[in-house]
Amino acid sequence: MSETPRRVIALGFFDGVHLGHAALLRRVAEQAARLDARPAAVTFDTHPEDLILRQPVPLLTSPGDRAELMCRLYGIQDVIVARFDQHMMRMPWQEFVRYYLVQQHGAVHLVAGHDFRFGYKGEGDPQRLTGLCRELGVGCDIIPPVTLDGRVISSTYIRTLVAQGEMETACRYLGHPYGFSDTVEHGKKLGSTLGFPTVNLRIPPGVITPALGVYATRAFLEDGRDLAAVTNVGVRPTVAGDDHRVNVEGFLLDFEGDLYGQPVRMEFYKFLRPEQKFPSLEALRTAVMENARQTKAYFAARD
Repeated sequence: MSETPRRVIALGFFDGVHLGHAALLRRVAEQAARLDARPAAVTFDTHPEDLILRQPVPLLTSPGDRAELMCRLYGIQDVIVARFDQHMMRMPWQEFVRYYLVQQHGAVHLVAGHDFRFGYKGEGDPQRLTGLCRELGVGCDIIPPVTLDGRVISSTYIRTLVAQGEMETACRYLGHPYGFSDTVEHGKKLGSTLGFPTVNLRIPPGVITPALGVYATRAFLEDGRDLAAVTNVGVRPTVAGDDHRVNVEGFLLDFEGDLYGQPVRMEFYKFLRPEQKFPSLEALRTAVMENARQTKAYFAARD
């Protein structure tokens, strides 16, 4: 049986992996280098409020996207996705630290935010965590709130921004563009009708739906390329008929090929216009061409 590695572990849910989380994750990387340990983070498969309050929280990121962001942006090597079930919900806070973090996952140092609550009925808090870590000989850092424009950065506020289509502001608070990953599926071949290659994606289960409309986006492909795209989030009223399911369809600019069955990460940069029903496919094509021009101009101005 392999030995459990020594880890410096960030504690939190980390939805969106925003700039507040970044402060924790950067501290983890620093302490891991100092202690010659692995930088790690613990997150949960579902939001605790889903089980505690029985109210699903629409999230910014799936567990997979959360882990990918932490590893790519902040050098986290191990993302431990804990199952939040009745057993975890009822676990005393001391047991969570002693057995789950230290014994099971090799924690030698913990990093938590100023408002982190954990354990049964949320009885674990930063003060208690610090005291128990001292008793166990485990290091502990508590990170103060991170603010931007006088506002404490929070996943709740960023969810509101995404739901309203305010992607540029969301990006400022996240520290990276909002986006999600999915495997490209077959659509209604609308792209070939309009003369654009498209990728059809599904918003991951439990993840928030951005404001319906058309966005300037970038599609990141499995082979490392990234392409500008005009992406529609909505029900495609011009062509979908009575199918009111929300789809995400990206029209890839300057690309030829077939991406069916391949993973794509779509990042959203700017809201271009609300979704609308056009009188004809030709009118829709004209609008998409104008959105393509706007998208190219937007990215050209950023370069």
